[in-house]
Amino acid sequence: MVTPSDVTPAPATKPAPWAGVPGPDLPRIVPRRHIGRWATAAAALLVFAMVLNSVVRNDAFQWNVVGRYFTTAAVLDGLLLTLWLTGAVMVLGFLLGTVLAVMRLSANPVLRTLSWGYVWIFRSTPLLVQLLFWFNVGALYPTLGLGIPFGPEFVTVKTVNLLGPTLTAVIGLTLHETAYAAEVVRGGILSVDSGQNEAAQALGLSGRRTLRRIVIPQAMRSIVPTAGNMLIGTLKGTSIVSVLAVHDLLYSVQLIYNQTYQVIPLLLVATLWYIAVTSVLSTGQYYVERYYARGNSRALPPTPLQRLRGRFSAVRTRLSSATAADARPASGGDR
Repeated sequence: MVTPSDVTPAPATKPAPWAGVPGPDLPRIVPRRHIGRWATAAAALLVFAMVLNSVVRNDAFQWNVVGRYFTTAAVLDGLLLTLWLTGAVMVLGFLLGTVLAVMRLSANPVLRTLSWGYVWIFRSTPLLVQLLFWFNVGALYPTLGLGIPFGPEFVTVKTVNLLGPTLTAVIGLTLHETAYAAEVVRGGILSVDSGQNEAAQALGLSGRRTLRRIVIPQAMRSIVPTAGNMLIGTLKGTSIVSVLAVHDLLYSVQLIYNQTYQVIPLLLVATLWYIAVTSVLSTGQYYVERYYARGNSRALPPTPLQRLRGRFSAVRTRLSSATAADARPASGGDR
């Protein structure tokens, strides 16, 4: 029989350093100090503050005039036309661009050649030249008709009465945008692994359904970032239609400062509106990219709002820990 006196107590073991209890002989870990990083950040903030101060306190900008004309009816009408042009051109451009991309990837040599020729011509010509050409197309084709090919025409209309400045701008911008959209869509389709097509063929899916249900959804992950850049570029590129006397945002601002001779503040009005709309579009592009990245990674990256909440939670946790640490000695002394 074993009595309690026969049991030898086990010697006390020193806790391992990795067990969370620091030993007396362990060195204190000090985080690395990034002096260069903080110095660069301070210099950048100083330069930014100087530039901001020079802009805000410069009376030549006439910020009171900017505030007066920022929400006038003429400026808002021009902004609405700019947004309408941007949306119409992007939708039509990507619809036609998708057709050209499919033609470019088809096995038909005629379709491939026609698609390549279209992209080559419209990417090789400046946008301003294309707009001016379509604006003066009436000199080449005074009338347009509808009828039997190489036969009689049933309906004819004068080109001058048919193509106004706004319609000419839509046609010119759409045809120009289609050439770039075709390459964007083609690159997105080529980014999809060829095994997806083989798997779809093994399941007996048709080529059209494979493209619509399998290839295009996966290609959107590569298409969306470039398409977002094209959308923002188209928004700013619509300002070029002011040469055709289309009442977009820039042309509306020009009409005002031609009467008031306040050029700088009216250009600032247009600039601030472009910045505001571009910021909204960039935010939307971020969430669309995040939506199509669901199958690419196990966990989606946090949104800016989620990051802000995480930082607030971290600060709140630190404050709670510091408050609890300060309260412990006081409670111990009361005992």
